[in-house]
Amino acid sequence: MGTLGEHDSRMPVRIRSLVVPPLLLTLLREGRWRHPGETTLVRMMPWFEDPLRFLTSVEVMAGESGALDSLTEDDASDHLFRLARRTGQSEPPDLPWLDIDKSILIAVNERPGDDVAIALDYRTDPTDPRVVASDFWTEPGPCAWREVAPTFSTLVDAFDL
Repeated sequence: MGTLGEHDSRMPVRIRSLVVPPLLLTLLREGRWRHPGETTLVRMMPWFEDPLRFLTSVEVMAGESGALDSLTEDDASDHLFRLARRTGQSEPPDLPWLDIDKSILIAVNERPGDDVAIALDYRTDPTDPRVVASDFWTEPGPCAWREVAPTFSTLVDAFDL
């Protein structure tokens, strides 16, 4: 995978075999991928209640995304967080489930134990994926993954980054 500093611009950067959008790489390199402020988050994700930490490197995104693997190792966790794996399934899951083989976490809970996130969801587009976020607040029960923006580039515009 390599770090951003040593990345060969001709080779795509990948996390979980998924190509990181070039726009996200540019924002990371320039230090512009950051929390957009509470007002903007409330406008984009009115259901979301917990504070978020925006992940500021490819390496941290890879680590956080990889941590999802352990949550699919038992039925209780994967149902609580509505996490699925595309591997071995004839029909890939869709929202409110998150396919962890087709997603990358880009923001996670600021407080340990909140277990919330924003993710790039590549089920819609391999170059400009949809952005989804966890929702534990709208309805009682397990997490539901909801669309925040139809594409990552739309989110960047809405966040005014």
